[in-house]
Amino acid sequence: MRKTPILSLLLGAACSGEANHLGNPLALPLSGIATGLGNARYNQTRGQVEVFVKTNHPALIADLRAGGGESLSAVYDIAAVPALRRAPHTLQLQSDLQIYEGNLDALVVAIMVVSGG
Repeated sequence: MRKTPILSLLLGAACSGEANHLGNPLALPLSGIATGLGNARYNQTRGQVEVFVKTNHPALIADLRAGGGESLSAVYDIAAVPALRRAPHTLQLQSDLQIYEGNLDALVVAIMVVSGG
């Protein structure tokens, strides 16, 4: 007998248009699937960027010093960095060049921060 009021309350809350921190509980399975797919796509892109950075690190550093180049453009393409964000981000990477010269993982993270994928 107690189940009916509790179930009614839960269903009423699920159908509410009010803002809440959980969202619609009935949509949780779909949002979980979407999150999983998004994470898989991000992880795949990050893996590709990491391989590229580790195999082309000297060329990437040279491109950063020069303000651009083929290797830098290629890694931006892999990471799907939007064209409008590339120049400002290159300037940011140049300002922290000392970090990226010795820390490949930091360069991967810095590139993925502006990743579109």
